Amino acid sequence: MKQFFFPDDLGEAGSLLDERGCEFQVSDPVLTNEFEDFFENAALALHLVGKDGTILRANRAELEMLGYRAEEYVGRNIREFHADSEAIEDILNRLARREQVQHYRARLRAKNGSIRWVEITSNVRAAGDRFLNTRCITIDVTEKAKAQELVLEQEQRLAITYENAGTGIVEADAEGQLLRVNSHLCKLLGYTPEELIGRSIFDCTFPADAEADREKYRRQVAGEIDSYTMEKRFVCKNGSIVWAVVNSSSVHDGNGQFRYAVRVQHDISERKRIEAALAERAEQQAAIHQFTEMLQHARTREDIYEPALDAIQRALQCQRASILLLDNNGHMKFEAWRGLSDTYRLAVEGHSPWSTESQNPQPICVGDTEKADFPEQLKQAIRAERIRAVCFVPIMEGGRLLGKFMAYFDQPQNYSEEQIEVARNIARQLGFGIERIKGENAAQRLAAIVESSHDAIVSKDLNGIILTWNRGAERLFGYSASEVVGKPITIIIPQDRLPEEPLILGRIRNGELVDHFETIRRRKDGSLVDISLTISPVRDATGRIVGASKIARNITEQKIAEAEVRDSQRHLQDLLAAIPAAIYTTDQHGKITYFNEAAVHLAGRTPEIGSDQWCVTWKLYWPDGTPLPHDECPMAVSLREGRPVRGVEAIAERPDGTRIPFIPYPTPMRDAAGKIIGGINMLVDVSERKQAETQQRVLLNELNHRVKNNMMMLKSLLSVAARESQNSEARKTLEEASKRVATMAAAQRVLYDTPDASNFSAPLFLEAICETAKPMFPANIQLVCSADPIQLPNDIAMPLALIINELLINAVKHGSTATASATIRVGIRQNGRKQVLTVEDEGPGFDLGAVRHSSSGLRLVEGLAGQIRGTLEVARDPSRCVVIFSQAPGENGIEVKNGNI
Repeated sequence: MKQFFFPDDLGEAGSLLDERGCEFQVSDPVLTNEFEDFFENAALALHLVGKDGTILRANRAELEMLGYRAEEYVGRNIREFHADSEAIEDILNRLARREQVQHYRARLRAKNGSIRWVEITSNVRAAGDRFLNTRCITIDVTEKAKAQELVLEQEQRLAITYENAGTGIVEADAEGQLLRVNSHLCKLLGYTPEELIGRSIFDCTFPADAEADREKYRRQVAGEIDSYTMEKRFVCKNGSIVWAVVNSSSVHDGNGQFRYAVRVQHDISERKRIEAALAERAEQQAAIHQFTEMLQHARTREDIYEPALDAIQRALQCQRASILLLDNNGHMKFEAWRGLSDTYRLAVEGHSPWSTESQNPQPICVGDTEKADFPEQLKQAIRAERIRAVCFVPIMEGGRLLGKFMAYFDQPQNYSEEQIEVARNIARQLGFGIERIKGENAAQRLAAIVESSHDAIVSKDLNGIILTWNRGAERLFGYSASEVVGKPITIIIPQDRLPEEPLILGRIRNGELVDHFETIRRRKDGSLVDISLTISPVRDATGRIVGASKIARNITEQKIAEAEVRDSQRHLQDLLAAIPAAIYTTDQHGKITYFNEAAVHLAGRTPEIGSDQWCVTWKLYWPDGTPLPHDECPMAVSLREGRPVRGVEAIAERPDGTRIPFIPYPTPMRDAAGKIIGGINMLVDVSERKQAETQQRVLLNELNHRVKNNMMMLKSLLSVAARESQNSEARKTLEEASKRVATMAAAQRVLYDTPDASNFSAPLFLEAICETAKPMFPANIQLVCSADPIQLPNDIAMPLALIINELLINAVKHGSTATASATIRVGIRQNGRKQVLTVEDEGPGFDLGAVRHSSSGLRLVEGLAGQIRGTLEVARDPSRCVVIFSQAPGENGIEVKNGNI
């Protein structure tokens, strides 16, 4: 009979053991065979080992597991097959102490030299205290061990990676509480692990990014998403901002429920910085490109300013900006701005860190205005405007300082070289645009002037070939530009005038100006035209003379007018000579300039022109026989005091001793500016008073007619000259002179086209003057005239008419606008023995002392007021000009007392 021994815990085999122990005897042969077969063919590796470690028996599964035959394995010591001596000694020692060995992990050497990981379960079979043998089950766990080794290795690798990864890793529970953090995240945020664990994953999130992260994490915890990725900002312990891309992934339990999230935070601050720098650079380039594009379409400075401010704010990321340009006095003036108060602009306008003489001025960037070395007043203005940083950028063109643009920041700034270079680029474009607009405007104005000019303006090269031909030239010569451009200028020069052209070109080559050269040219239709030529050299950028500019003015009408004036003067002289009354004229100094035959007859002598003074007579007496010195005669008084003298009689003594009583009518003559240029006197023989009075009326009418015609002709010539003048100042002066001549003519007509030219009704006189002036003023001006029923003598009426006209012009010019309606009130009032002229407008008024020396009109008014022994006063609120005068005897006119004037 054979005995079988089994361990107490042999897995499924253990169910065959009885409850009292591990050993029982099998006496039944059938059972003996079955257990023999079970041991030998069991799927588990089984073997028996003696007390000394000798292998007593091993089943087929064990032999196959290690690759040995029975004779190669059984009978050998078990220690030979263990790869780890400490392990087998530990097993044998434990068994020797009667301890059971459960799932002991060991390594066995296979025949082929490989190592098999096994788990050994073993116990001892003993007879009383005597050790018989061990019973062992050996389970091959090589693959499991390898897997566990791999898992362990992976876990170790993961742990090392977790701690030493170059990115921040955290684990967070469903509430977002941090369960674990690695060292990189601690280093990234500046916290220790103890400071982070237990806090929310959102505590260090930048507030603006927290809400989006919360919502995504809520969905992840709820199982709506397994993971998500987002870019967000973290607030570090020191307050700095770190950008990171966060990848949050869920870890689930066996039931698929959310356990925790692994969140990986990769620092992308540098990438963000580069992206921001690239974006800023791209934004700067886009701003400059857009600004450059807008400049191409700009037609005015205002078209430049708005795109420039856009570019400054966009490229420099400033909150406010302004553009200032130098005015004619070299002061910086605001041209355009954004976000600046009126108070600030008034406080800093005119300030510039560079002078107009500065060479190559550079941008000045102030990072913190509180630390800047500014004047205290400027610093206070900047502080009040809440400006914390400012950049001054010079605007240059052609080496000249045009102005500056300003960039204002609400917070202190650190300026990069790229920002400063962008600012320079914007300033260069701005300076170029301003100068281009200025040049284009000048060219357009010049072209418009040339094209709209009534004069012919032609340019030619030094060979006389026509280069340009304006509309004035087309009108004057009859050729269109296409007919003459490219042809020689001789096409319009008559045959007998051809020698003039080489002489003109020679002077032009020498750099000379040919001014007011009067000549004749031929039109396309063959007719001849009188012209006045002004020819100037044209130079290129280097100063080299390359051609000539010619202005041709049609003077045909002028020639005709000059001939008419000469004819009129001859006719006047013939008329004066034919009038049977002594008439003579003098210059402003009283020297005789003309006399007629009647004057010779009355004086009984032939006066000497340029020598005789004040009067043509030999000697003069008062009617009572008292001698009258020539320098006190009526003509002398008239010229000296600038007024006509009337109502005076005198006696002329001829060289032969005869005496003739006469009445003189001396009257000053003035030019367009009111200046006395001479006088005219008529001496009437009172012995034939009635005849003389008739002749006087005829003479005055003819004089009025001739003077009026001459004044209108003079006005026409002045108007033509003003219209054709190229100089704005000359044009303005000529226009004012024309208006004054028109006023004198109107006053002449009002004062002398009446049956009685010695006295005038003040209401009719004022109404006539105002009606005459109205056509010269804008339609929005309303004149309100009123006068007391008083009489004005002739010697007051003419100066008063000129005074009224000058004050009306002043009121229209300074007391009204071009669009709004305005009312001007004119009145003449009697105030005791004085008369008062008032001209009142709706303007702000002025200080007479401040403008007296700069206003020729007011000086004229004061001069005319002096002629009528009056004074000019100026008042404000309302704006009023007052002339106080008197016509009492002895104050105006000549009062004769005791034979004296």
